Amino acid sequence: MTDAHATVRIWDLPTRLFHWALAACVLGSVVSAKIGGAAMVWHLRCGYTVLALLAFRLLWGLVGGRWSRFGSFLFGPRALWRYLQRRPADGEQLDVGHSPLGALSVFALLGLLAAQVATGLVADDEIATVGPLNRYVDTATGLAATGWHKAWGQWLILAMVGLHLAAVAWYVARGSDILAAMLGGDKSLPPGTPASADGARQRWQALMLALACAAVVTGVVSLGG
Repeated sequence: MTDAHATVRIWDLPTRLFHWALAACVLGSVVSAKIGGAAMVWHLRCGYTVLALLAFRLLWGLVGGRWSRFGSFLFGPRALWRYLQRRPADGEQLDVGHSPLGALSVFALLGLLAAQVATGLVADDEIATVGPLNRYVDTATGLAATGWHKAWGQWLILAMVGLHLAAVAWYVARGSDILAAMLGGDKSLPPGTPASADGARQRWQALMLALACAAVVTGVVSLGG
């Protein structure tokens, strides 16, 4: 860190925990699906946890730390073009939290995961695993959801994860502290860069939201009887 930079809290603890918990659940769901058999119980559990995490992230994107809020990384085409040209407008902060390219990947991955969870809830592999909400859709819908879940949905998510890892590796190779920031929360940035609130109040708020999301998901899953 040079004299022209300061340590700034960018990623609050709830966002960091969400990130690593989501990564673990996606990995667990993929591995358990490949194993099959009795491991499918864990596949379902990982899927339910992903649903709760996505619900939490949706809420945290509205009330979380400054750089975790959706408003901080909703960029238009012009901002994306300026970022690609490395010519930000005066006062524009395009690489503090999620960059315009990073934001696109975040929204794409969250959307794909939401579709994967939704199709999993109503899927039926016609062998031994049935989603808890399959009873509420007709046979054709359930089979279509299963087809997406086992084919396009799976491979698109794996492709996005691969791109994400490649991008992180590229930034790290260029000397970026992007990985350290997602572990510790801080980045080296110009003085005056606004920080994300990450105190006890925010963490208790996040815990209450997470518990509420878990309760709602438990209720949804219980509808399957």
